[in-house]
Formats: sequence, C-alpha cells, structure tokens
Amino acid sequence: MEAQNIISGFCPKPAVPSIRVGKTSIFKLPPSPSLSSYRFVQYQSQKWVSLVVCNSISYKACSRNRTEYRSNAEQVGIVGSEGDEIRDQVRRKKLAIFVSGGGSNFRSIHEASLRGSVHGDVVVLVTNRSECGGAAYARNNGIPVVLYPAAKDDSNGLSPSDLVNILRGLEVDFVLLAGYLKLIPAELIRAYESSIINIHPSLLPAFGGKGYYGMKVHRAVIASGARYSGPTIHIVDEHYDTGRILAQHVVPVLANDTAEELAARVLKEEHQLYVEVVEALCEDRIIWREDGVPLIRSKENPDQLY
Repeated sequence: MEAQNIISGFCPKPAVPSIRVGKTSIFKLPPSPSLSSYRFVQYQSQKWVSLVVCNSISYKACSRNRTEYRSNAEQVGIVGSEGDEIRDQVRRKKLAIFVSGGGSNFRSIHEASLRGSVHGDVVVLVTNRSECGGAAYARNNGIPVVLYPAAKDDSNGLSPSDLVNILRGLEVDFVLLAGYLKLIPAELIRAYESSIINIHPSLLPAFGGKGYYGMKVHRAVIASGARYSGPTIHIVDEHYDTGRILAQHVVPVLANDTAEELAARVLKEEHQLYVEVVEALCEDRIIWREDGVPLIRSKENPDQLY
C-alpha cells in the first residue's frame, strides 16, 4: 500500500491497481498518447518495487541468423516503385532513443517524425544522465524519460530486466542509440535482437571500441593521418562498436583539420544518415544477406540495395 500511495501521487486519480508477482508490484500505465502526462517513478520499500511493465508482450525482433529474410512489405505484396504506397500500409513504428548528452541526433529523428518523413514515433527516451540536454528536450516535448543505469550510490535503480519490461510495455519496435555511452545490457540485446542500432563518428571498424567516443575519435583519426572519416550506423551486439555495419557516409579529413572542425563536419552527416536509416527501419526496408549483413532497400527502386 505504501508503494501504491507513492505512485498515485504522480498519476491522476483513480489510482492504478497493482498486481503482485513475487516481490514485485506491477503498475500498468495507460498507453500512448496519454503516457506523456505521467512520470516514470521507481520506489522501493520493504522489497516492493514499482515498475512500468506490460502484462501482454507484443513486440517484433528480426533475427540476423536467418538465411533468408523478406521484409513485411514484401510479404504482403506492397513493395513497389512508390515509397508512399509502402508507408500507407506499413504499421507506424514505436521508437526508444538512448542518449547521454545533448542528443542532437535524437532531435533530428524526432523532428523528422513530426514532419512525417520518419514513419514512427519516439515513445520514450532512456538516459544515464537525467539532466543532460537530450533529457531536457524530451521533457519539453512530452516524451517520457527513463533513467538507466542509475548512479552507483542509488540502490533503487532499474535492473536490465526492468528496462526490458518498460520497453516491452511501451511496445517499442526499435531501440536507437544516439550518443549513449553505456554498454547495452545483454538482456536488452537478446530481447531486441537485431533491432538495436547505434551511430558512431568514424568509419568502423576503424577507431571504434571501448574508449573511442566523442572528440577522442576525431583526435585519433587526425593523428593517424587518415584521409577519410565519417559516421557509421551498425547493429548493436554485446560489445562496443562490433556489430554488423548498416550504413556509412564518407567525410574527407582536410590537411589542417582540427578535431573540432572534423567533428562538426561528421556530425552534419550523422544527422542526415541517421534519419535516412530510421526511415528505412520504419518502412521495413531492411533486409538480411545470407551471411548476416543487413542491407537497405531503396525507396525509389526496391531492386536496389545499399
């Protein structure tokens, strides 16, 4: 009852009933769009934890281990030369975005969703820094914010399975990492196999891995003498920057570039590339080669892959 009273202080009356499963009290929030009026609250007392979860699991994850894959659009026979024909018949996707900083890629994707080029909606932002710029933007735009992982001294933080339950409860289709600096837990990788993507500011597999993030990447690129750099979007696995590559844009490294100048040039390409890839995800235009490499089907010409 104590935990239920706490949660009801943040939610409209009447209070949502709880269902006890073992030591966990489950509070079910109403579905979107009213979700933006709620705060995700976690409270622990006498081993009772309030979490946002779902009672009926409904999500889709495609497997890169399939030897043959056809997109949903192909299966229902609607792939054609007109991209709009596909969009009209493909279900609008639900997106979760993870950030640790300013979230400029997050903003680009959200703005593309609002103007209609991305056939999907950002339903939640996950961050390890509750006061970062990305979290502030989300709150200002009515997007729920989830803190994961919590600070080390916070004993009430979400577990990986809690995070998975939250995303499933929101019926998230794809998880998009946009400058999220924490390693994704294995539980989430397994729950959303081949449905989590990340953007990295170099041409992977060069200048990737643990410790390569932000300005450190651009300094390393310049110091190496590399003539080209650019963003890479890849499928996320259980290691840093090692998943299959989905898309890349090439950016020249100029002779007298500073790390800041190169970073600005790469970031501009990131914003464009990420939106293009999310458009393809939401329109079911990702297919898988027999060796497990993901490819993007052109909207204008379905026979063209890149």
